[in-house]
Amino acid sequence: MDLGLKDKVVLVAAASQGIGKATALGFAREGAKVAICGRDDARLASARREIEGVATGPVLAVRGDVSRADDIERVVDAVAREWGTIHVLVNNAGGPPPGRFDQLADADWQKAVELTLMSAVRLARAALPPMRRQRWGRIVNLASYSVKQPIDELLLSNSIRLSVLGWAKTLANQLAGEGILINTVCPGWTGTERVAAIVAGKAKAEGRAPADIEQDIARRIPMGRLGRPEEIADLIVFLGSERASYITGTAIQVDGGIVQGFY
Repeated sequence: MDLGLKDKVVLVAAASQGIGKATALGFAREGAKVAICGRDDARLASARREIEGVATGPVLAVRGDVSRADDIERVVDAVAREWGTIHVLVNNAGGPPPGRFDQLADADWQKAVELTLMSAVRLARAALPPMRRQRWGRIVNLASYSVKQPIDELLLSNSIRLSVLGWAKTLANQLAGEGILINTVCPGWTGTERVAAIVAGKAKAEGRAPADIEQDIARRIPMGRLGRPEEIADLIVFLGSERASYITGTAIQVDGGIVQGFY
């Protein structure tokens, strides 16, 4: 299937590792012009080299922290200067740390809002003008299956990612008539650095081996295993493509069946 992504300009936020990097690799394989950002210079440079290894189009890497408004403006400006427009924006920002309610102060909640909600709001605000001018755009938000089924001790993520869904659904309704489609992908447990850190923290707290914690998680997943980053990325790339021309305002989980609700 030709996804119609050749020469499209794609910005993938927080793409130096994990699902973000897998997503950038997926778009690059389809012939898109791919821009990535990240906070760590070494990881960003390594990710760029890996993406260039599969790309048929150019790759741009810009250092930036998506929890900072000035960094977001700088990243989007760099992409616009390089290629003149943005067709696809992938909103990705990792995730807030775990913690129980009595462990979280106001500052923790505010940091989570800046990282998870405001990063998406600011990136979209910056990327929308060229999308509106060309009357074509795709915004894909990366969330978590926790928006449909809460995850123990991920209180910040459970709470604030739901606000991303509310924002995205409302904005999708407002922009559909302008050819700009907005969807949210909700991964389940996936073999990323973030999940490894969560597993390691839980293992330390319980005095168990990380492998045992991961097995406990896998047993709760009907498919019996964690997902692979590229399995999440495949859906993101499709939703960012010409072929996803009648899909907007959705929240789709890619979770191996762990969510037990009907929708």
